[in-house]
Amino acid sequence: MKSSLVAVSAAVVVATLVTGLKDRAALQEKFGLGSAGKPAPELMMIGRIKPTDTSTGNPEFNAQLVADKIEAITSPSPPAPGVREPDAAAPEPAAPPATPQTVAQPAPVTPPIVSAPPAPQQAAAPAQPAVDESALRYFASRGDKVRLQAEISRLQALYPNWVPPADPLAVPQNGDKKLEAMWQLYSDGRYAELRKAVADRQAADAGWQPPADLLDRLDVAEARARLVNASDLKQHATVVDIAAATPSLLTCSEVDILWRVAEAFIRTERVQRGQDAYTYILKNCTNPAERQATVEKASTLLAYQPMQALLTLERPAADGSKEFDAIRDNLTRRFMAEGNDDPKFVIAPDYIARLEKLAETEGLASDALLLGWYQLRRNNDADAEKWFRAARAKQDSAAASQGLALALIARKAPEEAEEVMFRWRADSEDATSTYLAATANLMALQPPADLAEDVLHRIAAEVIARKYVPTAQQFGWYARSLNQFQTAARWFETALAWKPDDEPSAYGLVVTREQLSDRKGVLDLQRAWAGRSSRITNLEDTSSLIPNAVTPPPPEKGTLAARQPSAQPTQNPPTEPLPAERRLILQPGSQVVVRAASPAMETVTVPRGPRQTRGCSTTIDAGQLKPAEALSRGWCLMDINRPMEAISAFEAALQSPTRKVREDAAYGQSLAYLRAGLSGNAAVAATKAPQNRQRAAELQVAILADRALLAFDAGRYRETLIYLDQRAQLQQERIDLMVLRGYCYLNLKMYDDATRIFEAAAATGSRDAARGLADVRNVTHPDVND
Repeated sequence: MKSSLVAVSAAVVVATLVTGLKDRAALQEKFGLGSAGKPAPELMMIGRIKPTDTSTGNPEFNAQLVADKIEAITSPSPPAPGVREPDAAAPEPAAPPATPQTVAQPAPVTPPIVSAPPAPQQAAAPAQPAVDESALRYFASRGDKVRLQAEISRLQALYPNWVPPADPLAVPQNGDKKLEAMWQLYSDGRYAELRKAVADRQAADAGWQPPADLLDRLDVAEARARLVNASDLKQHATVVDIAAATPSLLTCSEVDILWRVAEAFIRTERVQRGQDAYTYILKNCTNPAERQATVEKASTLLAYQPMQALLTLERPAADGSKEFDAIRDNLTRRFMAEGNDDPKFVIAPDYIARLEKLAETEGLASDALLLGWYQLRRNNDADAEKWFRAARAKQDSAAASQGLALALIARKAPEEAEEVMFRWRADSEDATSTYLAATANLMALQPPADLAEDVLHRIAAEVIARKYVPTAQQFGWYARSLNQFQTAARWFETALAWKPDDEPSAYGLVVTREQLSDRKGVLDLQRAWAGRSSRITNLEDTSSLIPNAVTPPPPEKGTLAARQPSAQPTQNPPTEPLPAERRLILQPGSQVVVRAASPAMETVTVPRGPRQTRGCSTTIDAGQLKPAEALSRGWCLMDINRPMEAISAFEAALQSPTRKVREDAAYGQSLAYLRAGLSGNAAVAATKAPQNRQRAAELQVAILADRALLAFDAGRYRETLIYLDQRAQLQQERIDLMVLRGYCYLNLKMYDDATRIFEAAAATGSRDAARGLADVRNVTHPDVND
């Protein structure tokens, strides 16, 4: 056993040394740090520690010997002669904190992620400074193998000519108790007290100087705190300045700092520099969770094309899968949402196919919506209609209904479009525009549609309430086609009252007055439109005119708007007999006789901008919003299944002075973390503001269920049962969780308990429970089954 530990320790030491050197070389290659003899690059860092070009090898250092000796100091066997045995009863001296600088990661190096003035060309390399080995002695005295090897790597990176002692445990231990107390203050993060302790000792002992290593570490720790604070306060320029002054923070061991610096670059309109920072992490850092988080963070700040460059740095997993498969579904959704805002934006077919599969297997309305809008923006109306119908089948919403209505208008089915949108007509300005466009297209059908009385009433009421000229004009032509000329004249007059320069309505009114033998009215209109409309001033016989028989030109490619009908009449009279009369009210207070006729198609164009999903389809900095606005945006992002962005929005809302807003923000952030699969973060978020009893119980139930699922997926079946038991104390167990409990018992070979649970769940009609029963029988009675 001991020999195995020795071998592992030696391997770790060697790997760490190699990684430290490799990390430095990778940074030099990525960001342009040249070798000696070349001019200093534009992005060379400023700081007290500067890279050199000398060799970093140490042929005299024996990694196996170091591992053996550290193993000896931590082994329970008696110490070797001449080596003092650590006093078990004495309190351990405090170590420097387990900050990212002191864990087993590559040593701090100086990547030129942030720019500084070019360094002047030196005629010769500066003299190698004395190496402070006090930290090395400190770790050696404690037998801390991990920190010892990290310190060796760090010193080699800072001082390439430095040779580690062949026997680091032979280095005399620190005998300065006051210095040990200073290390303890550093370890506890009490930097101000440490500064005071150093100053007090220097005042009392003029000949004493603090170790340079301690001061270096203190400077870096304080710089890190300032950088994090500036980042939290959205002072992005300050973040870049601090990083430039403290390059030793920019390593894989400080990946959170790299994330903050990358965001600062992007927020200060230096997107390529931010992308370079993310690229450095993915090329050089190995922690799987940090690499995945890097891609997630980058996807919230970078556009589609830069993200594709980052995804090429993905590494294959041991089981043959890809490294970022766990987050690829959410990335696909994010890319598709970006494509929905720009009709010229092209998404790779693989992403479209992946989202289609997700929409079919998971059945989320949000996925179907993303596909519907993507296809509609590219004039693929049939595909768009398919996905909008699927979304409405799962969850009827304003966005799904609006998209379906636009697709129906595009394929000349405005009657269904009007019916689909009527419920949502007042949900937003976009929804109102879509509904009114559907009404204009419906009234423009030629031959006229045989509309129900209640449909005509509700359309007329909305048109009058909104003062919508295109549909009012179409009501005029609709009444004319049914020989209701007085009603037609009133509708044309109404349209002109709302928009006096609407020439189609004026033309409709003049031809209607001509047919009503209103010569004075005709002359008044001709004088008013003289020089503006030749067809009004040169009006000929209109006795045979009927409206809307001319098909308008095809719509302009790329528009999502409903298309507007031409009001140009033709000389072709109706050839089919009209059905029986019926009474309809087309205007407030006016009762007229209308004869319904059969429909033909014409279309309406209503200008509208790119689709907006309740104002949150675009990416903005939630920190710039007011807390109430950030809260609203958070819920909107949850509606379109973008939980990671919702988390940031709810975080901004937590700054509100209003208790209710803070409560809702904490609740929403907990739900967003749960949707992202981060139950631990959800539990923390729930404590950021007091919750009422109902919400607290709801969150606790959801968190326990999520933890149970995660434990089951990891094969920790007993832990799963614990979480299920805790949840069952708060809320009756759902059938799906009963099935999960049954499979836990099955995997633990508790077949009787599994059978009991599956039978109880199967009695409710659960197919999964019935399948579980079959699985139990297959295990317990394999010969009985076919």
